[in-house]
Order: sequence, then C-alpha cells, then structure tokens
Amino acid sequence: MSDSKTTDEPGPLLGPADVRELAAALGVRPTKQRGQNFVIDANTVRRIVRTADVRPDDVVVEVGPGLGSLTLALLEAADRVTAVEIDDVLAAALPATVAARMPERADRFALVHSDAMRVTELPGPAPTALVANLPYNVAVPVLLHMLEQFPTIERTLVMVQAEVADRLAARPGNKVYGVPSVKANWYAEVKRAGAIGRNVFWPAPNVDSGLVSLVRRAEPIKTTASRREVFAVVDAAFAQRRKTLRAALAGWAGSAPAAEAALVAAGISPQARGESLTVEEFIAIAENKAPAADATDQEPTR
Repeated sequence: MSDSKTTDEPGPLLGPADVRELAAALGVRPTKQRGQNFVIDANTVRRIVRTADVRPDDVVVEVGPGLGSLTLALLEAADRVTAVEIDDVLAAALPATVAARMPERADRFALVHSDAMRVTELPGPAPTALVANLPYNVAVPVLLHMLEQFPTIERTLVMVQAEVADRLAARPGNKVYGVPSVKANWYAEVKRAGAIGRNVFWPAPNVDSGLVSLVRRAEPIKTTASRREVFAVVDAAFAQRRKTLRAALAGWAGSAPAAEAALVAAGISPQARGESLTVEEFIAIAENKAPAADATDQEPTR
C-alpha cells in the first residue's frame, strides 16, 4: 500500500483536516525541539499497526502519541493502549479525543503524562508491544530505555528517521553499524520493516522515515557479565571507532596490554575494530576483563 496518498476517510481515524483542526483548537504549533511531526494519513497508521502485528489481546504502549493519529488505530486493533506523552497540552487533550472519536474503546485507553525516559512503571496490565512514532532527536535512548524497563514487551515497531532506522538494523561490517545496532540487538532481533514518505506528516520533515521491527529474544543472552558491563565495552569500542580494539579499549580495561589480554581470551584479534563484532563477541570481551588490581596489591610508589 502506498503511503504517498493522504486520505480523509470517514470513521474514527484522523485525516489531514482533522489533525489541523485539532491543532488549531489547542493552539498547537509543532516544534522542532520535540521533533513533532504529526501523521495525517489514516492509511499509514493502519499500515503501521498491521506491520507491528498488533493482536486483539495485546497491551500496547505508545510513546509520543501527539494528537492521537496512531493511538486511535492501535485502539482499533489492541486490547489496551497506554500512551506516554511529555507535552502538557497534548497530554491534556488526548483522552478527550479518544472519548469523542472512539467512545466504545475509551475505557481501554490510559495516558501517562511524563517524559518517556523517566517512566519506570505503567498503569494496568504489563505491556506486550511497543508501537511509536519516535521523535528523531531522542529515538534511540527512548527505545533502549523502554526495552530495558519493560521486559514483557515482546514486539516493537518504531517509526524513526531513515538514517536511525539504518543504524538500528545494521549488521557487523556495515559502515553505519555502531552503538545503537549492538545495544538494540542485545534485546531483540532487529530488522528494517519498510519506508515512510515525508508527505504523510504535518509538517513534512526534511528527511525520510523508516520502520524498524524488534522482536525480543525468546531467551535472554546467557552471560556472566551484566548488561551495564557489556554496554561499557560497546561504548568504549565505538567512541574511537577508527582505532583497533586494543587501543580503543585501553581506557576500559585499564591499559592497552590488559585490553589485549581480554580480547585474546575472548578469541578476538586485538587488531579488529568494533564495527566487525557481534553482540555475542562484545559479551565475550566483557566476560574476560581482568579484575582491577586492588590498591593494596600494587607496589608502593617511590
């Protein structure tokens, strides 16, 4: 289905005129600061819901619902929807929009007025899916935060800037493979799930968008290292991505020789670079880091 055509179709979903009327009534002017680009095409939000494989028993959490375009489409398909919105005006208005346009589902909707990066619990049953049109400037940290905080989320579909979508779904050896790619893969199997044109948004952004599907791993990765320890290796490896891992991980390990020892123990060449490693290989490095020398064991300085 093409996303290039906007459709003012009858029914509860929002079309271009509805979005503009709601925004005008609320005095809302989309801001670049919060990356606000509202979807104005009913076909596009229905496509997103289908691609997300939203099921009748799903409890969906949506981040950044805006005026409610995607929210209403999710309510058509899911058992419950919880939306997390930081904007005061939008958060105050959304429950009324749901009640007016989909009154029979209003009791299945909950709003959390908060910064998604600060959310650690949600009302009602635990979420099973995350579907969101994420603001470009915070897409990756919000996504990783939600996956960490809510392990019951099995399936995720996010709409993000095309460049961010490419990074999230990149594989080792790809030039855009980096921190987002590895950290997302810690939680889930990640893949690109489609492209979204600019003209289904108001205002139209200056970049194309992409859909990214994340299906949580059926079994968490088995490791003796913590997520925090593994992510520290990932951050260090890509902070100086042009350097060999022996050099890039020197600060993390305490010295270049210590980094080399961890790499060799993990079965990885000290001359390799972070962009060539899988998440499992980063885990192996974290598991083989030598304990820091205790100050009492060190020779006294003279």
